[in-house]
Amino acid sequence: MIVVTGVTGNLGGLVTKDLLTRVPATDLGAVARNPQKAATLADQGVEVRAGDYEDPESLRTAFAGADVLLFVSSPDITPGTRVRQHGNVIDAARAAGVGRIVYTSAIGAQDGVGFLADHTATEKLLRESGVPHTLLRNTFYMEALVNPALRSAVESGELLAADGGQPVNFATIADLALAASATLTGPEHDGAAYEVRGPLWTVPDLARTLSEVSGRPVTYRAVPADDLGPAAFVHQLIASGLFAQPSDDLEKLLGRPGTGLHDAVAAALA
Repeated sequence: MIVVTGVTGNLGGLVTKDLLTRVPATDLGAVARNPQKAATLADQGVEVRAGDYEDPESLRTAFAGADVLLFVSSPDITPGTRVRQHGNVIDAARAAGVGRIVYTSAIGAQDGVGFLADHTATEKLLRESGVPHTLLRNTFYMEALVNPALRSAVESGELLAADGGQPVNFATIADLALAASATLTGPEHDGAAYEVRGPLWTVPDLARTLSEVSGRPVTYRAVPADDLGPAAFVHQLIASGLFAQPSDDLEKLLGRPGTGLHDAVAAALA
């Protein structure tokens, strides 16, 4: 049986949707804090199980019989919280006899700092657990920059950025979900650590693509990060060079290149 956590979230939901095209519904278990929110999966024959990262006993029950577990990282980045929750998941998986854990780690987790250090700590817990595992060191979601809010750049004719000219290897949520689904259904992924990154592009490339897709001129203008409000965080990470390195692991897992910038922009503006 394949058991998936976080099924009511974006990534876990898309993974489960794809798995239903690969394996019978009766071979899937879906874990959610509130099972009622996963009622559509239950209607399709998936066994929906209650599981809360803060409740180790619920996790042991939720993971029972799992040959493979997709462990979607906690969204709670409060200092100390995510590592504690992740420890609960790993301990419960070991106690339940899970055959292999697929963990959605993050880019830079080998020696992460700041919020990425939670993933570094979790990878260490996985190694120490003795449970076979696969690491998906996922890049950031393409949707962090390529989303319907870009319509304002088309309207103004300017795309403001504080990216420092560094390349970006973001990937769409859908591509990351399909990559995760592939690792859950293939035993050859046991022990692998994948750097799951999309095709490289730059923010000036994004401005040019906006022009092409919209048919209206959009220019790139560099500004201080403080001028970008909540978006400053992502731009500062880009400027740090965190997303500047390419990898073909996503293409290997998908059997095709990751979604390109043009297609992502077209979808965002549709």
